[in-house]
Amino acid sequence: MTALPVKRRHFLLATLAVISSKRLAAEPRRFRVAFANLNEEPGTRIDGLGFTGADIRRSFELASRRQPLDMIYYDNGGDAEKALGNARDAISSKVDLLIEYNSDAKANAEIGRQLKTAGIPVLAVNYSIPGAPLYAADNVAAGRIAGQALGKFAKENWPDQTLVAAILGDVSDPGAAVTARIQGLTEGLRQELPDLSPVQLDSAGHAVRAGGVLAKFLAAQTRRKILVATLDDASALAAKSAVETAGRTSDCVIVSQGADRSIHGGASEKKEIDPANRGSIILGSVGYFFDRYGYEILPIALRMLRGEQVPPQTSTKHVLISAKNVFVEYPPFDMN
Repeated sequence: MTALPVKRRHFLLATLAVISSKRLAAEPRRFRVAFANLNEEPGTRIDGLGFTGADIRRSFELASRRQPLDMIYYDNGGDAEKALGNARDAISSKVDLLIEYNSDAKANAEIGRQLKTAGIPVLAVNYSIPGAPLYAADNVAAGRIAGQALGKFAKENWPDQTLVAAILGDVSDPGAAVTARIQGLTEGLRQELPDLSPVQLDSAGHAVRAGGVLAKFLAAQTRRKILVATLDDASALAAKSAVETAGRTSDCVIVSQGADRSIHGGASEKKEIDPANRGSIILGSVGYFFDRYGYEILPIALRMLRGEQVPPQTSTKHVLISAKNVFVEYPPFDMN
């Protein structure tokens, strides 16, 4: 075989090098991103709602599939020291960015300091980290949506009736999220019904107890229409059962917080919020979309990694999910 002339061989090698460099330039740079989740212990509810850490992690796993990201996952286990250890491991792993979901303010301040020293950007979730952008639920706004929905229903359907309102759930929870939801609920109700002050009924976070507490309350509210704002969907379902048992379905309406799977279900599951169930006394549940966090947060992370400016805080777009719009927000993809 005749060897290629030297000049021609050099030309071919140069051409191949140019083609290779163009291909590399066309391919987006891949980033190593760590996500430290709040708590993935089975059965643990996240921030007082019906979602689990597994729901949140799954959303990141799904959302990252078509992004130029190599993900590393940590479970903070609801423990400040474990969160600090996970942050140190992320630094030693030389990640390009850390997404931190941890509720301890002191630990978050230290995590922020360590990441800054290492030159690694951090994006906080629901609990702030000094100097870091924050993605967070707007608990006051979510509560206000529910309170307004109850008030509007009462004005339209019970304009001449004696009304009483109750906030049902883990009202003694000292956490900022629950406190903010209660504040929003109260504000929303008073915007529509200025003279109505809701009573707080404490279930200590137990759905069974929520039903019993509401049943006792119902027994004392004769000849009144009752507006119930629950702090989570499990409490809403327990409240509905208590109302039905008491024979008060014509006197009561319920709006919940969370819109987790227990209340909107899948195609093959029993659904409380469903177009075929418009007569339910549960008017709806305010969506928090924890099961979509990956889809909302990763685009912000990518903008940070590309050197773009991002807002200091991005809030969840809460909506009231009802029989009218549930298939818009949660399409029944698993239906045949």
